[in-house]
Amino acid sequence: MCLTYPGIKILILRKTYAELINNHINEMRPMLYGVAKYNSSEKKFLFPNGSNIKFGYCANDGDLDQYQGVECDAVFFDEASQFQELWIRKITASVRGANKFPKRMYYTLNPGGPSHGYFKRLFIDKTYNEGEDPGEYEFIQSKVTDNSALMEMQPDYIKQLEALPFKLRKAWLEGDWTILEGAFFEEWTDDPEHYLDRRNTHVIDPFEPPRDWPVYRSFDWGYARPFSCGYWTVDYEGTVYRILEMYGRGREDNEGCRWTPDKVFSELATLEREHSWLKGKRITGVADPSIWSKDTGVSIEETASAHGIYFSKGDNQRLQGWMQCHYRMQFDEDGYPRMYVFTNCKEFRRTIPLMMYDLVKPEDLDSDLEDHQADECRYFLMSRPIKPIVKVEKEPVLFDPLDQYKVKPYRRV
Repeated sequence: MCLTYPGIKILILRKTYAELINNHINEMRPMLYGVAKYNSSEKKFLFPNGSNIKFGYCANDGDLDQYQGVECDAVFFDEASQFQELWIRKITASVRGANKFPKRMYYTLNPGGPSHGYFKRLFIDKTYNEGEDPGEYEFIQSKVTDNSALMEMQPDYIKQLEALPFKLRKAWLEGDWTILEGAFFEEWTDDPEHYLDRRNTHVIDPFEPPRDWPVYRSFDWGYARPFSCGYWTVDYEGTVYRILEMYGRGREDNEGCRWTPDKVFSELATLEREHSWLKGKRITGVADPSIWSKDTGVSIEETASAHGIYFSKGDNQRLQGWMQCHYRMQFDEDGYPRMYVFTNCKEFRRTIPLMMYDLVKPEDLDSDLEDHQADECRYFLMSRPIKPIVKVEKEPVLFDPLDQYKVKPYRRV
């Protein structure tokens, strides 16, 4: 491109400068010897015709400042899923210029990483938001077997990939985008083949809950970010079901609809008056304790109460709360979990599989992600804590003269 279009500006990005040195700059210097000159202070290859290739990095929000006001004709994100979605969007704004050069974005990546969901939506699921033109996106899948040079020089490399853990092997060897390595909720399973029998899946087909099952409401406030309200019921055995939700999402992922508290609780009150599963029910609410704050005068909780929407303060202990989520998602020996989600709860099903571990606090969830539904789920589950399922190994009884009949084990109906 630099040789074809004199004066074109190209930017190549990795998350850290060390990755740029090892994977790009050191590799390209001998390749471009006699063609372009490398300027180490500007981290840029300069071509005699005025074109240039600049190298950049972005490992945190502060690194974005260096791209403000920059104009590029083409940008390459290498290992793009390691960048936050917000960083990608902001840097994309630098692809502009009053010239006839082609304007392009290139992403190379493996499944996984913080922006896995963003790329999966655009290039795999092909689900587009308003303003996104499907014709502008093209996905070219390349597996290790497509790398003929590598296969010729190192044919045993496939064996290295086959020896990886299951999820990494599916992602890196098979290019499986349904597998998310490093997912916070590794137990989460959405299997349509088991929606009916409810085994080995957390998602099931909706049904009308019996009238005597209690109903609960969990809430996480958001304005610039989405707010999330989930409705739950509990059966006679203590299994919880997420039956309905209202999610305040704007045009983009993790962008709020910017409803005022009065608007939010007015809509929730209408839903609870009119929906057949909620109408006439006594609904117990639990919410993020921050809505009791009066920093702006009237608290969000007071606005909710004015609309007949009442909450108690949720237990905001993060690590204990996440363990309750894990306990609920845990399958018993017959494949049954203690938490189900109806198929109509689409935003919960979209966001929960995308949650990742925090890089600084490895026991915690990365709060920079779209974690609002996970948070309000945590508040609810902390209000009904349970213990994990512990498999007890029973010693076999070889002979018992008093056992005249073989007792059939209890089976869930």
